[in-house]
Amino acid sequence: MEQICYLRSMNETVSSKLPNVGTTIFTVMSKMAADYGAINLSQGFPNFPVDPVLENILAEKAKEPVHQYAPMAGNPGLLFEISQLIQRQYQRTVLPATEVLVTAGATQAIFTTIQALVHPGEEVLILDPCYDCYESPVVLTGAVPVHLPLSEDFTPDWDLIDSKITPKTRLLIINNPHNPSGKILDSGNLEILEQLMQKHPHLLLLSDEVYEFITFEKKHISVNTLPTIRERSIIVSSFGKTFHITGWKIGYLIAPEYLMNEIKKVHQFLVFCVNSPAQAALADYLKVTDVTALGAFYQSKRDFFRELIRESRFELLPSEGSYFQVADYKSISEENDVEFCKRLVTEYGVAAIPLSVFNANHDDRKLIRFCFAKNNDTLTQATERLCRI
Repeated sequence: MEQICYLRSMNETVSSKLPNVGTTIFTVMSKMAADYGAINLSQGFPNFPVDPVLENILAEKAKEPVHQYAPMAGNPGLLFEISQLIQRQYQRTVLPATEVLVTAGATQAIFTTIQALVHPGEEVLILDPCYDCYESPVVLTGAVPVHLPLSEDFTPDWDLIDSKITPKTRLLIINNPHNPSGKILDSGNLEILEQLMQKHPHLLLLSDEVYEFITFEKKHISVNTLPTIRERSIIVSSFGKTFHITGWKIGYLIAPEYLMNEIKKVHQFLVFCVNSPAQAALADYLKVTDVTALGAFYQSKRDFFRELIRESRFELLPSEGSYFQVADYKSISEENDVEFCKRLVTEYGVAAIPLSVFNANHDDRKLIRFCFAKNNDTLTQATERLCRI
């Protein structure tokens, strides 16, 4: 009894640094899917095999002496191959030793960047709906997250963004291709972004481009291709998304040396280095794989999913990139999107993600997100259930 009272007393003295953070909706929906035996189209991870070529390379690398700490910034061979990938895809020359950093996934890259470059009292502009890993590092660094809504078609409201930039605004975060909507910023939007950055020379840009190779009819334009602003930009990429290896938790970021020096200072005390065998395997895999084939692979899955669900009561929004499909369910129910997604699991056996959770103000437009990075059998079974609604 005394120990219970002591623990309760200790708990009451803990002041949370993230008082508004609880269990994420991704965890909630995946647990519900498991509890009810539902098909999980909520979390963004594939359920099909990794490329056998990569598996074989990893198996061979595991027999080599690659099991101790890698250099802090990354395996030199992998840093070089990343620089070659950037050159091939975006015609940008980056220096492997000073402008590339291998990270423990994109989330760590984003967290590290914000901790390194944003100071207490400064402001960070976040465009909603957005992935949930942007705000917490801003709060933890003592800065102020400023959430601004995207337009109805999920493009930035540049006039609104411009009006919210103050001398305290340190960082603007963009996500392109966009999660959850699948929207891709076109050349017109990126021209406006360049003008905005030039108008506010104190502003830095964090460009989350983890779905950069998963694009369809409209091609992704990377900030890597924009010389006017890339010297003030940090660009985040993900091997997990690109190569269907989300569990490896490995990504990278590109930044000019003066910014990278500060980012590395935080990185070395956060993780120091990243999984050595995985880095060694990816260094070899990048020499033999073709990332340009990824768009066609996922476009076939997108089209397969859209065709199967076409006869349902859901209205599908455009999906230009990523492996997500947003659907409008207003013709089905007036429930809020969280309750509708829960009922979708319990009554129809399919898990999805409500879009309101991506908005700081929980704006509910009766939209939900499906992940189509699944094998065809899974997509067929899921859409059969969705078409019965």
